[in-house]
Amino acid sequence: MSELTCLNFTLDHQIAWIELDRPSKANALNGTLWQEIGEVFRHVDELPEARVVVLSGAGRHFCAGIDFELVGEILDTVGKLSPGRREEHLRHTILGLQAAFTALERCRKPVLAAIQGLCIGGGLDLIAACDMRYATADAAFSLKEADLAIVADIGSLQRLPYLIGEGRLRELAFTTRQFGAAEAQTMGLVNQVFPDAAQLWDGVGAIAAGIAAKSPLTVRGVKQVLNYSRDHSVADGLDYVATWNAAMLLSDDTREAVAATLAKRHPRFED
Repeated sequence: MSELTCLNFTLDHQIAWIELDRPSKANALNGTLWQEIGEVFRHVDELPEARVVVLSGAGRHFCAGIDFELVGEILDTVGKLSPGRREEHLRHTILGLQAAFTALERCRKPVLAAIQGLCIGGGLDLIAACDMRYATADAAFSLKEADLAIVADIGSLQRLPYLIGEGRLRELAFTTRQFGAAEAQTMGLVNQVFPDAAQLWDGVGAIAAGIAAKSPLTVRGVKQVLNYSRDHSVADGLDYVATWNAAMLLSDDTREAVAATLAKRHPRFED
């Protein structure tokens, strides 16, 4: 992994802490940050000692969405191209931006988002690709793209129906209205709301530590099966998990979990 300039990455007690680090810009997504998000999550996926990920934002806000400088750069680039090549390049650019956020979903380790302040536009796309989302009481959300005459194209329209239902998503996408943490929890976007940032970090850290203590092989399997089942029929999902457990159920992790339970001790698993 190359040196990071817009992200902070630390590994502590098998928890990978990834922090968006453009606080003076409310962690708006420029080209570098977007690229680094994809890079660091692909790195964490291959890092055995990282068992769970916490994603957060430095400063007052989680993420204010796309940086307008990036929009300008993209428009300047495609504006110099001829018809056909212009559209091809723009499509390729959008697919690249999508891939950076899809890296969170494809990362085999659970990804927990810790959200404070604003989570707008691209920020909402980003947390939609996470496994769980936690927020401070003052967090605020908006699917903002329609206000900029843009059809949201980085994942919110595809992932959020599974989290909040299609009716709610359509309302948020059409109206672009801002909503708070309490409503986000009620609709199922946020798992839990904490009074302030300090309690958010403590609470999410404790949840992450609990996940990290479990069999990493099993945790990775749960995520794989959940993602597969979301995108397939119930029958296909059942068949997939049967095949998965036929391959994995006799692992050393299963033996250790049973032995630890019988001995009334904490299990010890390989990364």
